[in-house]
Amino acid sequence: MSYLFLLPALGFFLLFVAYPMLKGIYISFFNHTLNQFEFIGLDNYKFLFTDETFIKSMRNTVLIVLIAVPIVISFSVYVAMTIYKKSEWLRSLFRGIFYLPAVSSVVSITVVWASIYDPNFGILNYITSLFGADPIPWLGHPDTALYAIILVLITTSVGQPIILYVASLGNIPASYIEAAQIDRASSGQIFRKIIWPMLMPTNLYIIVITTINSFQVFAIIQLLTAGGPMYETSTVMYGVYEKAFVLGSFGLASAMGVLLAIVIGIISLIQFKFLGSDVEY
Repeated sequence: MSYLFLLPALGFFLLFVAYPMLKGIYISFFNHTLNQFEFIGLDNYKFLFTDETFIKSMRNTVLIVLIAVPIVISFSVYVAMTIYKKSEWLRSLFRGIFYLPAVSSVVSITVVWASIYDPNFGILNYITSLFGADPIPWLGHPDTALYAIILVLITTSVGQPIILYVASLGNIPASYIEAAQIDRASSGQIFRKIIWPMLMPTNLYIIVITTINSFQVFAIIQLLTAGGPMYETSTVMYGVYEKAFVLGSFGLASAMGVLLAIVIGIISLIQFKFLGSDVEY
């Protein structure tokens, strides 16, 4: 009977997750287009390692992860510790405010940011003009486009971590902190020696999930820049979409997806190795 209850979820997983993954790996060894299906071995992978567009996309993806993940973690911990000290109704109010982007449509949030970044009528350029600055094409300039994308990603990524950190802070025994305060430990020492280590289970989950989400950012880029200007905001995930559904090269897109999955898997294993040893389940 237990297997019958598991069957719907297992069937969904096999049909919509496991099978597409295996099919994608299989297709990556073929020159698969709309009118061609020819086995070419590792040629797709060899091409990607010499393709300047893919290399730039991988560089952009790594840069997004390196910038977004530490900021999301740091900001979420700071906000959680700040609102945790408030009264219950204020704590609930702030949790709702910060969690709102997490449950809102990515499309609607991106449309709002598109109006903010508008070079002619956007509020961001209006604010900078008050200081005498000329209008900046935030999404159209190679020096600012990627960072504008990262800012949008950060604002949509902090909601869940803040909620989890607030909940985790409630599980830390107050007696530990009171004992440290009696011993005249500073706020920084209390955070480093007590609070941060006891947040490790939550840290591990949030860091892994935030890293994976940052590697897979797509909708924001598709709606704001479409990978431009000059591929400065193109990521591996966007490259998969472009190769498959714009250029029709499904074999090459599958190879990109496989490489991205391998990179995410390796980084996740490293995170579990270095962060999981101090986690008590």
